[in-house]
Amino acid sequence: MYHFFRTQKIIWMPQELDAFQPYPVEIIPGKVFLGNFSQACDPQVQKDLKIKAHINVSMEMGPFFAGDSDNLLHIQIEDTPDVKIIPFLRHLCHFLEIHLELGSVVLVFSTRGISRSCAVIVAFLMHWREETLQRSWAYVKKCKNNMRPNWGLVTQLSEWEKIVLGDTVTDIFNPPY
Repeated sequence: MYHFFRTQKIIWMPQELDAFQPYPVEIIPGKVFLGNFSQACDPQVQKDLKIKAHINVSMEMGPFFAGDSDNLLHIQIEDTPDVKIIPFLRHLCHFLEIHLELGSVVLVFSTRGISRSCAVIVAFLMHWREETLQRSWAYVKKCKNNMRPNWGLVTQLSEWEKIVLGDTVTDIFNPPY
């Protein structure tokens, strides 16, 4: 599916490996990717993955889709434990669902791609699949093993679970949260 990853090379030089930039991780095959700000600003990544829309969960403004509210959802929040993300989740889920229906490829990103953007993806999967925080968390963790939403986001994901499922099922005080 990703022809640009194929190579005939067997042995890589250290300089080549240093220059190699990782791509965003695939959350929904060929449709939703999770990455960081530098990946979102890389035109080669945009082209290779055929990105048609962005969800930017950071304070920075990316170069793609600026001023295009149909293809850019920019949620300007800091990565702090007291930040409120719950008010944005319904709109965010709606934005993602529309793009999935249209067949667009969406990149969800934050500054480092490990806290805010991961929390957003977990929230979307809980909504879209109508599943628990625990199941969505495990799925995203399998795709992106260095995910680590801050504690404030985790508690809001627990609140979101209650909104989506009608009750809190997941105990966020047990690991791995």
